[in-house]
Amino acid sequence: MLRYQLARLLHGSDDLERQEVLRLRLRFAGGAGGAPAPVNGFLPGGEGRLDPTGKGPLDGLRFAVKDLIDVAGTRTGAGNPDWLARAVPAERHAPAVARLLQAGAHCLGKTITDELAFSLEGENLHFGTPVNPRHPDWLPGGSSSGSAVAVAAGAVDFALGTDTGGSVRVPAAFCGIFGFRPSHGAISLAGVLPFAPSYDTIGWFARDAAVLERVGRVLLPPAAPPPITRIRLARDVLAEMDPEIAGDITDAAARLVTDGPVDLLGGHPLAAFRQAYALVQGYEIKQALGARLASVSPRFAPPIAERFAGALAIAEADYQSASADRRRLARIVASCCPPDTAIAVPVVSRRHVRRDASAAERGAFYAGTLGLTALAGHAGMPQVQLGATRGEGLGLALLGSAGCDLALLDLARRVAETDTDIP
Repeated sequence: MLRYQLARLLHGSDDLERQEVLRLRLRFAGGAGGAPAPVNGFLPGGEGRLDPTGKGPLDGLRFAVKDLIDVAGTRTGAGNPDWLARAVPAERHAPAVARLLQAGAHCLGKTITDELAFSLEGENLHFGTPVNPRHPDWLPGGSSSGSAVAVAAGAVDFALGTDTGGSVRVPAAFCGIFGFRPSHGAISLAGVLPFAPSYDTIGWFARDAAVLERVGRVLLPPAAPPPITRIRLARDVLAEMDPEIAGDITDAAARLVTDGPVDLLGGHPLAAFRQAYALVQGYEIKQALGARLASVSPRFAPPIAERFAGALAIAEADYQSASADRRRLARIVASCCPPDTAIAVPVVSRRHVRRDASAAERGAFYAGTLGLTALAGHAGMPQVQLGATRGEGLGLALLGSAGCDLALLDLARRVAETDTDIP
């Protein structure tokens, strides 16, 4: 009954039986050895095929859209049923969705997100937590959890997510697929629910690096940055990491590093990057969503409610101080990464988080990861997660110079073509 009611909210009463059949088909896509495996990537009632509006480089590919991004005729519910109930159907597609349809891709529907994107774990109390196809006992990572799971399970060829503080990069790492966060401002955020606008981006997932690049050539400005010819390891970042994480990144980068290591933090601890990010993000959330939160009064899962309460309590003076810190830290990171260089650095503080992890374990993961993802966020730089090494190791992530998105995607494709450890 709840699923039917949600479908009515999203699409009205027409074609509900057809949508339910499609939901079941996609929800159980991608099982190992041909056996169906529940992944719960799509929002209940959120499926519905949209045919391409043109022909182009994405002909024949299927994609899904995170439920923070507008699809015409559907309600953007942001992973929360109270938010969904107060939403109105979008009048038009977000520009990113429209461009993908124009390039020949089919849209298969909307995917589950952590509530209003305020999480990195990938859980949703209301619609169910998507199942990580790589390892069902692990959380999928968030907040673009459903998009990552739909790609990893093979239900779609690629999927849109949003990435403010790691919401594409983290689930890509946990699910063992490719994920890309573009330079800030490279892709229009029209038709996307704002979260922390100076960090917000639209990113995407794919199982194949060539597909990841093809999507980028449709969505990104047609610039021609110089090729990336150097890969360096972020020595000081790894020195702060758990030895297993540091070992994964060092091993994955060993055959690719072309120059000596680089100190990316400028003598500052990762905690300084995390603190600046948390304060700036929180204050921007307050400015972007505070009035709507007061109007809707959505019922959140306890960890999400606690995070929003903290964000709404941030004072302007603290925001101004953190903004100054952010600008200083951003200059340090950017200075280490000229256009011809990519830097190998982790995007998660743990290899995985189990679905039965304690609240303390989840909190430690969240806090530890924010400092890592803030490296790109503070400076508005692109970053690509290359996927997992074989087994349970963590795959390589590469940070590039702002505006060099296509060069970074080209590098990711070249690495994937020659690195036998990338799935």
